[in-house]
Amino acid sequence: MADPDPSSPADPPLPLPSPRTPLQLSFPFLREGSRVWERERKPPQPGELPSPLPTKRTRTYSATVRATSGPVFKGVCKNFSRSQGHGFIRPSHGGEDIFVHISDIEGEYVPMEGDEMTYKVCPIPPKNQKIQAVEVVITHLNPGTKHETWSGQIISS
Repeated sequence: MADPDPSSPADPPLPLPSPRTPLQLSFPFLREGSRVWERERKPPQPGELPSPLPTKRTRTYSATVRATSGPVFKGVCKNFSRSQGHGFIRPSHGGEDIFVHISDIEGEYVPMEGDEMTYKVCPIPPKNQKIQAVEVVITHLNPGTKHETWSGQIISS
Protein backbone atom coordinates (compact mmCIF):
# COMPACT_ATOMS: atom_id res chain seq x y z
CA MET A 1 0.00 0.00 0.00
CA ALA A 2 1.23 3.44 -0.90
CA ASP A 3 1.51 6.31 1.56
CA PRO A 4 -1.44 8.74 1.27
CA ASP A 5 -0.64 12.01 -0.48
CA PRO A 6 -0.71 14.88 2.08
CA SER A 7 -2.50 17.14 -0.42
CA SER A 8 -5.25 14.65 -1.17
CA PRO A 9 -8.81 15.98 -1.15
CA ALA A 10 -9.82 13.44 1.50
CA ASP A 11 -8.19 15.52 4.25
CA PRO A 12 -10.35 18.52 5.24
CA PRO A 13 -8.51 21.87 5.23
CA LEU A 14 -7.66 23.30 8.61
CA PRO A 15 -9.56 26.47 9.57
CA LEU A 16 -7.59 29.68 9.69
CA PRO A 17 -6.94 30.97 13.18
CA SER A 18 -8.93 34.10 14.02
CA PRO A 19 -7.17 37.15 15.38
CA ARG A 20 -7.51 37.86 19.08
CA THR A 21 -8.90 41.32 18.41
CA PRO A 22 -11.60 41.95 15.82
CA LEU A 23 -10.43 43.46 12.57
CA GLN A 24 -11.34 47.15 12.31
CA LEU A 25 -11.28 48.89 8.96
CA SER A 26 -10.84 52.63 8.94
CA PHE A 27 -11.98 54.50 5.88
CA PRO A 28 -11.42 58.24 5.69
CA PHE A 29 -15.13 58.92 5.28
CA LEU A 30 -16.27 56.60 8.09
CA ARG A 31 -14.15 57.84 10.99
CA GLU A 32 -15.70 59.10 14.17
CA GLY A 33 -15.89 62.85 13.91
CA SER A 34 -16.74 62.75 10.23
CA ARG A 35 -20.16 64.02 9.25
CA VAL A 36 -21.31 60.49 8.38
CA TRP A 37 -21.41 59.51 12.07
CA GLU A 38 -23.32 62.56 13.24
CA ARG A 39 -26.75 61.55 14.45
CA GLU A 40 -28.15 65.03 14.89
CA ARG A 41 -27.74 67.00 11.69
CA LYS A 42 -28.31 70.68 12.19
CA PRO A 43 -30.04 72.46 9.33
CA PRO A 44 -27.74 74.36 6.97
CA GLN A 45 -27.26 77.98 7.95
CA PRO A 46 -27.85 80.79 5.44
CA GLY A 47 -24.63 81.47 3.57
CA GLU A 48 -23.14 78.10 4.54
CA LEU A 49 -21.12 76.56 1.73
CA PRO A 50 -22.05 73.18 0.32
CA SER A 51 -19.55 70.41 0.91
CA PRO A 52 -17.95 69.28 -1.34
CA LEU A 53 -18.09 72.34 -3.56
CA PRO A 54 -19.95 71.45 -6.76
CA THR A 55 -18.01 72.64 -9.79
CA LYS A 56 -18.69 72.66 -13.50
CA ARG A 57 -16.17 69.85 -13.84
CA THR A 58 -17.81 67.54 -11.29
CA ARG A 59 -21.42 68.18 -12.34
CA THR A 60 -23.17 65.24 -13.95
CA TYR A 61 -24.29 65.37 -17.54
CA SER A 62 -27.97 65.10 -16.60
CA ALA A 63 -27.70 68.01 -14.13
CA THR A 64 -25.99 70.10 -16.81
CA VAL A 65 -28.76 69.35 -19.33
CA ARG A 66 -31.46 70.26 -16.80
CA ALA A 67 -29.69 73.52 -15.95
CA THR A 68 -29.15 74.62 -19.55
CA SER A 69 -32.76 73.92 -20.48
CA GLY A 70 -34.08 75.94 -17.52
CA PRO A 71 -35.18 79.58 -17.40
CA VAL A 72 -32.77 82.53 -17.11
CA PHE A 73 -32.93 84.56 -13.89
CA LYS A 74 -31.60 88.02 -13.04
CA GLY A 75 -29.78 89.04 -9.90
CA VAL A 76 -27.11 91.22 -8.34
CA CYS A 77 -23.73 90.03 -7.06
CA LYS A 78 -23.84 90.15 -3.27
CA ASN A 79 -20.17 89.19 -2.83
CA PHE A 80 -17.50 87.22 -4.63
CA SER A 81 -14.04 86.15 -3.53
CA ARG A 82 -11.66 85.34 -6.35
CA SER A 83 -9.13 83.82 -3.95
CA GLN A 84 -11.72 81.47 -2.43
CA GLY A 85 -13.38 80.80 -5.78
CA HIS A 86 -17.00 81.40 -4.88
CA GLY A 87 -19.61 83.98 -3.99
CA PHE A 88 -23.32 84.65 -3.71
CA ILE A 89 -25.95 86.26 -5.93
CA ARG A 90 -28.97 88.11 -4.55
CA PRO A 91 -31.93 87.20 -6.82
CA SER A 92 -33.91 90.16 -8.19
CA HIS A 93 -37.18 88.36 -7.38
CA GLY A 94 -36.15 88.02 -3.71
CA GLY A 95 -35.53 84.88 -1.74
CA GLU A 96 -32.42 83.17 -0.41
CA ASP A 97 -29.00 84.10 -1.80
CA ILE A 98 -27.70 81.71 -4.47
CA PHE A 99 -24.24 80.13 -4.37
CA VAL A 100 -21.99 80.61 -7.43
CA HIS A 101 -18.69 78.84 -8.11
CA ILE A 102 -15.86 80.44 -10.06
CA SER A 103 -16.05 77.72 -12.75
CA ASP A 104 -19.61 78.75 -13.65
CA ILE A 105 -18.82 82.39 -14.47
CA GLU A 106 -18.62 83.21 -18.17
CA GLY A 107 -17.03 86.34 -19.52
CA GLU A 108 -13.86 88.31 -18.99
CA TYR A 109 -14.55 90.13 -15.70
CA VAL A 110 -14.38 89.00 -12.08
CA PRO A 111 -17.76 89.73 -10.44
CA MET A 112 -17.82 92.63 -7.97
CA GLU A 113 -20.46 93.61 -5.45
CA GLY A 114 -23.38 95.31 -7.20
CA ASP A 115 -22.81 93.85 -10.69
CA GLU A 116 -26.02 92.84 -12.45
CA MET A 117 -25.96 89.32 -13.85
CA THR A 118 -28.08 86.66 -15.47
CA TYR A 119 -27.87 83.00 -14.53
CA LYS A 120 -29.59 79.64 -14.63
CA VAL A 121 -29.96 77.35 -11.64
CA CYS A 122 -28.95 73.79 -10.87
CA PRO A 123 -29.64 71.74 -7.72
CA ILE A 124 -26.70 70.98 -5.44
CA PRO A 125 -26.27 67.24 -4.78
CA PRO A 126 -26.56 64.95 -2.87
CA LYS A 127 -29.96 65.99 -1.46
CA ASN A 128 -30.78 68.64 -4.09
CA GLN A 129 -32.28 70.90 -1.41
CA LYS A 130 -30.27 74.00 -2.36
CA ILE A 131 -29.49 75.50 -5.74
CA GLN A 132 -26.45 77.08 -7.30
CA ALA A 133 -26.09 79.53 -10.15
CA VAL A 134 -24.69 78.21 -13.44
CA GLU A 135 -23.96 79.89 -16.78
CA VAL A 136 -23.47 83.22 -14.97
CA VAL A 137 -23.02 86.23 -17.26
CA ILE A 138 -22.35 89.77 -16.02
CA THR A 139 -24.80 91.98 -17.92
CA HIS A 140 -24.02 95.37 -16.32
CA LEU A 141 -20.89 96.36 -14.41
CA ASN A 142 -21.47 98.34 -11.22
CA PRO A 143 -20.57 101.94 -12.11
CA GLY A 144 -17.86 103.67 -10.11
CA THR A 145 -16.00 100.50 -9.12
CA LYS A 146 -12.75 99.07 -10.38
CA HIS A 147 -13.16 95.75 -12.13
CA GLU A 148 -10.54 93.12 -12.69
CA THR A 149 -10.26 90.81 -15.66
CA TRP A 150 -9.34 87.15 -15.17
CA SER A 151 -5.89 87.97 -16.55
CA GLY A 152 -5.34 90.54 -13.78
CA GLN A 153 -5.88 93.88 -15.56
CA ILE A 154 -7.69 96.54 -13.52
CA ILE A 155 -10.35 98.48 -15.43
CA SER A 156 -12.43 101.28 -13.90
CA SER A 157 -16.02 101.52 -15.06
